[in-house]
Amino acid sequence: MSEYPEGPGNKGSADESLLPIDEHIEEGHDAEGRRVRHRGIYLLPNLFTTGNLFAGFYSIVNAINGNLYVAAATVFVAMVLDSLDGRVARLTNTQSAFGAEYDSLSDMVAFGLAPAILAFEWALGSMGKVGWMVAFIYVAGAALRLARFNTQIGKTDKRFFIGLASPAAAGVVAGTVWAFSDFGVQGSNIAFLIALLVAAAGMLMVSNIKYYSFKDLDLKGRVPFVAILAVVLIFAVVFSDPPRVLLLIFLAYAASGPVQYLLQMRRRKRSA
Repeated sequence: MSEYPEGPGNKGSADESLLPIDEHIEEGHDAEGRRVRHRGIYLLPNLFTTGNLFAGFYSIVNAINGNLYVAAATVFVAMVLDSLDGRVARLTNTQSAFGAEYDSLSDMVAFGLAPAILAFEWALGSMGKVGWMVAFIYVAGAALRLARFNTQIGKTDKRFFIGLASPAAAGVVAGTVWAFSDFGVQGSNIAFLIALLVAAAGMLMVSNIKYYSFKDLDLKGRVPFVAILAVVLIFAVVFSDPPRVLLLIFLAYAASGPVQYLLQMRRRKRSA
């Protein structure tokens, strides 16, 4: 006998229960507003998302094994892959609800768990319970940030993020570990400062401070020739000293939100 009783009210549930385990059906609307059902998932953007997920997992494994350089660098690799999957989906018109959810879960691993474990293994572990509490604050901030972002899609100005984006927060934490450990600094010697930094990154993710998202940049249009020279110069500067340069970039971006917020508050007081 079927698990569902036969009848018009339960026909859909019975049909869906008989689908193969690897089948995926997603409902949407066509250009005329009619509801349509699509089978399967888009391969190309989800390949980049899978790479992002693997980079986060690989970073965690290396952090636990004490390979801090590799663990920190892999977080930045995950950022590149994360920036590509969304842009590829938009350029090829392959956006889907499945891809959005998969991307958020991958970001939680790569930019939530991986940086927290990296900071804990390098410095926070020497603080005992306080250390893992600070690491959890960061993880919880990343989870709340991603959940809030998903609920605000299409409802806020796409030019700005509400709160520090999780990849940027991960860049601050991973960049700090990479830069200081490259200098030979022991994390236990500056554990208190690292705890403040990690906790601040977690709190900025769930704040209401606005950050520029760079999503309004036109990558498909023509640009002056000098723009290519600027890109080459940026690559040269970054690869001249990746740990320090990347740390400075993400620290500056993380600080830009509070600075702009304070300047706006000052202008409002003057105008009032």
